[in-house]
Amino acid sequence: MFSFFVSFLACALLTLLVIKSTRKNGFALDGDFAGVQKVHTHAVARIGGIPIFLAVIVASGISVLRQPAIAPWLMTLIGCGAIALAGGIVEDYTGKVSPGRRLLLTLIAAGFGYWLLDARVMRIDLPWGVLALQAGWLVLPLTLLAVAGIANAVNIIDGFNGLASVVCIFMLLSLAYVALQVGDMFVLVAALIVAGATAGFLIWNYPVGLIFLGDGGAYFLGFLLGELALLLVMRNPGVSTWYAALLLIYPAFETVFSAYRRMFVRGKSPAMPDGIHLHSLIFRRIVQWTVGPREARALMKRNARTSPYLWLFSLTAVIPATVFWKNTGVLIFFCLLFIISYLWLYGRIVRFKSPRWLFLNRKD
Repeated sequence: MFSFFVSFLACALLTLLVIKSTRKNGFALDGDFAGVQKVHTHAVARIGGIPIFLAVIVASGISVLRQPAIAPWLMTLIGCGAIALAGGIVEDYTGKVSPGRRLLLTLIAAGFGYWLLDARVMRIDLPWGVLALQAGWLVLPLTLLAVAGIANAVNIIDGFNGLASVVCIFMLLSLAYVALQVGDMFVLVAALIVAGATAGFLIWNYPVGLIFLGDGGAYFLGFLLGELALLLVMRNPGVSTWYAALLLIYPAFETVFSAYRRMFVRGKSPAMPDGIHLHSLIFRRIVQWTVGPREARALMKRNARTSPYLWLFSLTAVIPATVFWKNTGVLIFFCLLFIISYLWLYGRIVRFKSPRWLFLNRKD
């Protein structure tokens, strides 16, 4: 836990400095309140990826003094992550980097991970055996799609204060736990470092939203999640590949379902933003009922009260993944159960027939 606390303290201090600096100089502020996915009422710094990245570097530098053997792995992972971070940070500052270019940079980062870290999808576990993947023409694109897809998925769920951050912390702590069980020191330390940095950022992001992850932070965290999950599974045959699938299923399925909904239901580009993600529907149809209309104070309350619903929902995947990390059949069952639950819940909320347990007491 030493790595976690060092990273936490470093990021908490660095994030505070970034908040003060952006307010003083007036740069990298998100002042667009009319966008379809905007739920804040004051200009907020959207470069949370910078303090997280710097804290990861600081904590990694200190950690390798205690574990020198993991130094090459950590430095390479951070270097690859910096490529994914770069496109998002430029977008956060300028607002002029298209989703396609950000995705391309993330694919390039995953490509470097493929060659330098040997982070490759080499097998798929099945209840009756193992399906080995050896052909490069299949392994390379599958790997790039998986890692870049998770990076983009974290960016998609980053819609409310604390939502993506806490979900990522849950997943990273799960990775650390399983890495401890199989003795993978690199994944253990890396996961704790990133989780600590994310927690340090979180204290300024939730509940009032003094700073946002931004595209840079979301892509960076998503990339590291994808790489660490892939490395843990492929380096340790005792960990089922379906552990990674179930662990990451909430942001991953949100992305797949959103693309399907935009393309085949609404007839639009899958890259076109909209306001009907699961978290957006909970914000508009459930939390609004408990808090009130779109007034500044009420809007802030609704923003803060939306994320806990999704934190709990994500745990329905993270907890069984962590408990049954080596049981392929059980993991597949929980993957199917999560998908069914997601579609049922989404359908109920769309028709505004939400289960009663979703509603909070109207009293403050």
